[in-house]
Amino acid sequence: MTGLFDWERFQKLPLVGILRGFDLAASHAAVQSAALGGLTTVEITLNSPDAASQIERLRDEFGDRVNVGAGTVCTIEDAHLAIQCGATFIVTPIVDGDLIQVCRDADVPAFVGAMTPSEVFQAWKLGAAIVKVFPADVLGPAYLHSLRGPLPQISLMPTGGVTVESLASFHRAGAIAFGIGSPLFNAQRIAAQDWDWIQEQATRFVDAYRAVA
Repeated sequence: MTGLFDWERFQKLPLVGILRGFDLAASHAAVQSAALGGLTTVEITLNSPDAASQIERLRDEFGDRVNVGAGTVCTIEDAHLAIQCGATFIVTPIVDGDLIQVCRDADVPAFVGAMTPSEVFQAWKLGAAIVKVFPADVLGPAYLHSLRGPLPQISLMPTGGVTVESLASFHRAGAIAFGIGSPLFNAQRIAAQDWDWIQEQATRFVDAYRAVA
C-alpha cells in the first residue's frame, strides 16, 4: 500500500508526534487521543514492536486525517518495508544517499537527520524534503538560528526535547516544523492509559504553534 503525503495538512500544522517503543494497542489509543487534540502527523519508529503492522493499521484507521510515517529508518531495506506497509513519509536519523533515493523514487518525502552544517547541506543536496536537526534540546534554538544564516534555503525541523515552552523559541530561530516525542507521547502517561493527558498535551502543542505561526 502506497499513498501520497498530505503536504497541505502538514503545512497547516507541521508538528510530528513521535511514537517509539509502544505496541499497537498503546499506539492506537495514543494517536486517537492526540488526533482529538488536533495533531495531524505521527511517526512510528521502526524499533517499535511490529512497527510495520502498526503503520499499516494506523494508516488504515487514521489516514484520512493524520499523516502516518515511519521513523528510525536506517537502511534501504527499512525504507522499502516502511513504504510497502503504507508510510507516507520517512524519517531517518542519518544522511544516506541511497536511502534518500529510495524515498524519492517512491515519491515519499524523506525527513533526514543531521547535525553539522556539512551534514545539513548534504542531506538537502541529496533530496531531503526536510532536514531534522537532532538533538534539538542539546543544540538549542541559537544553534538553529546560526544554521539558518548561511543555509536559509533549507527547511529545518528541530527534534529531541522540543516542548510546549521551547517551541516558540525554535520557531523564532527559523524552524519550519517540529519533531515531538516524549513531551507528547510520554511513556509513563501511556503506561497509565492517561489518554486525556495525551489529548490535552496535543492541544497545548497545537495552540503553541498556532500562537506563533
